[in-house]
Amino acid sequence: MADYHFDVDIQQKMPLGQIVCGDVFYTRRIKEEGRVILVLSDGIGHGVKANVLATLTASMALNYSSLHTKPDIAAHIFMRALPRSRDGKESYATFTIIEIEVDGMVRIVNYDNPPTLIFRNGDFFAPREIEVNIRGAENVGKILRIREFKPIKGDRIIFMTDGVVQSGLGGKRYPMGWGLDQVREFVQNQIARENEISTTRLSKKILNQAAMNDLFELKDDTSCGIIHFRQPREFMLITGPPFYKIKDFEFVKRITEFPGKKIICGGTTAEIVARELDLEVQIQHRYYEAAIPPVADMEGFEMVTEGILTMGKVEEILESYTSDTRLGNSPPEEVVKLLMEHDIIHIIVGTRINWAHQDPDQSMDLEIRKVVVKRIVRLLEERFLKNVVVELV
Repeated sequence: MADYHFDVDIQQKMPLGQIVCGDVFYTRRIKEEGRVILVLSDGIGHGVKANVLATLTASMALNYSSLHTKPDIAAHIFMRALPRSRDGKESYATFTIIEIEVDGMVRIVNYDNPPTLIFRNGDFFAPREIEVNIRGAENVGKILRIREFKPIKGDRIIFMTDGVVQSGLGGKRYPMGWGLDQVREFVQNQIARENEISTTRLSKKILNQAAMNDLFELKDDTSCGIIHFRQPREFMLITGPPFYKIKDFEFVKRITEFPGKKIICGGTTAEIVARELDLEVQIQHRYYEAAIPPVADMEGFEMVTEGILTMGKVEEILESYTSDTRLGNSPPEEVVKLLMEHDIIHIIVGTRINWAHQDPDQSMDLEIRKVVVKRIVRLLEERFLKNVVVELV
């Protein structure tokens, strides 16, 4: 296994007056192959038309990359599928495809988006780039630029649409636009100031600077994504007591031996841990909206919350979570913050049935706690590219 985790974040802004972004970003994790695919596409123009073109391009690029189709063949197929404008002129979308093999190489395929910027040990790193012609007589002169390299811990990849490099175009400071060299210098300075700067913080800084270049009225859809290969952070979430009561001691020993941060979602589970470790559970007398039960403090744990209601709310927040989401301090939101801050998430699910939440009309396989956990795991793996390990006890 690789000794790093890759953290991904993307920030996007639309031009003033637009309600739909013309840049589209998709991801897919293929667990069986140990691969993750990311696609950023920029549709020509703005608004709905640009979004449709980018969505078609990004979805097809994602699907063909999943099937290991050669980039020049895949590009030929989905370029032919894009609709044409009424005047007969070509409608198209640019794209950047990044394939990450968890234990191997990174491949970056770029068509008409600004070149990706790669930084290693804080310095600009430029792997060898090859040019491949897109197949088809109608694609003469259209070139894919492909880079492959083996990442190491600390590497960063910055990928973007031309809204970033063209920001400030026509202004006094950057009459020819911000430009790739200026973006590279800006990123290098940010890394030098804060070596462990997060992907979210760095991508926001780049996008905010692009907005400033356009006097906070962006002229184009603007997207900037960051991939950071770094030391993984591990976290444990425990929900539900073990099936057999005689296993309580082993259950608690497994939890206490975990070196990272951990929380408990479930009052019965917390009582078992407190009893075995001779600890006190201290309820915080704070009240939250929507009848969310209060949290409790217990030594050695970040927090203790109620079980199924809190977990259900966590699922709802994850389902609607975007880079613009601002989390408060309610128990479910605090749980989501911890999930977002960590890379490898261990979830221990106790299988003892809590009859207060069991629907007698449903089979045991649909026991509510398991269903909610499955949904949370799916969201964490597919949308947020987390490594999740689930253990049933």
